[in-house]
Amino acid sequence: MAEQKDALETTSTTVRIESPALNRAARRGHPTEDEKLLAAPRPEEAAFTHTDPWRVLRIESEFVEGFDALAGLGPAVTIFGSARVAEKDPMYQAAQKAAQLLGNAGFAIITGGGPGIMEAANRGAREAEAKSVGLNIELPFEQAINPYVDISVEFHYFFVRKTMLVKYAQAFVIFPGGFGTLDELFESLTLIQTGKVQNFPIILFCSAYWRGLLDWLNGQMLAEEKICPEDLDLLLITDSPEEVRDLVVRSMEDAEWRLAQEHPARQKTRQVLGLGEARNCP
Repeated sequence: MAEQKDALETTSTTVRIESPALNRAARRGHPTEDEKLLAAPRPEEAAFTHTDPWRVLRIESEFVEGFDALAGLGPAVTIFGSARVAEKDPMYQAAQKAAQLLGNAGFAIITGGGPGIMEAANRGAREAEAKSVGLNIELPFEQAINPYVDISVEFHYFFVRKTMLVKYAQAFVIFPGGFGTLDELFESLTLIQTGKVQNFPIILFCSAYWRGLLDWLNGQMLAEEKICPEDLDLLLITDSPEEVRDLVVRSMEDAEWRLAQEHPARQKTRQVLGLGEARNCP
């Protein structure tokens, strides 16, 4: 454990950055790496056959950097939520409290490294003297790493960053947020439903905020049999930072509890696809 800690501290030093801005491309008037990767090549741009293979090497290097920086992190929880939340917002304070409680329980805190809920969660981790991780992304507008991040890794590609947000976490806590938050929510649900991730609690914080979405899932998707009741059981809903901590701790101490909730959703998915019995363990 001491060797892992020393290795992590060494890695942390190498990935911290003094300047938090990640808008170099925007400042130069250039598209971000994600924009260039996802842009369809035009016929007159024959050179794309040469640039895309080289871009693969950059993608590979981002995976290597992320794996190297976080390999010794230990148990961690990723917290998502709106970047547009101010410090006086009740959700900011709740995220800060939840992160602090999780940090005191022995979990590192991972966020996207930006402002709002992300800042609150990293701040709570700092208060608990837990490892505070920010995985930031190059955007075409201003995005700064918040001042409460201790281990910082920056990414050019969303899909590489999203891999790291899942790979090194034992749970997701989803606070009120926008499109990016919903993206992470539904991607994680899909990974659990299809058996790619197991014993992985997804906790929605603030039942009032999520009620409309849950009503739509029940009244539209479930009513039209696009999902099954077991799929909705994958979501845990709470208004208590203390319950956030308790749910995550329980999933770590009693893996069978969470697997018992996840297995029916996987089994139903396999039945719909005409496949056999789903496995209940990795």
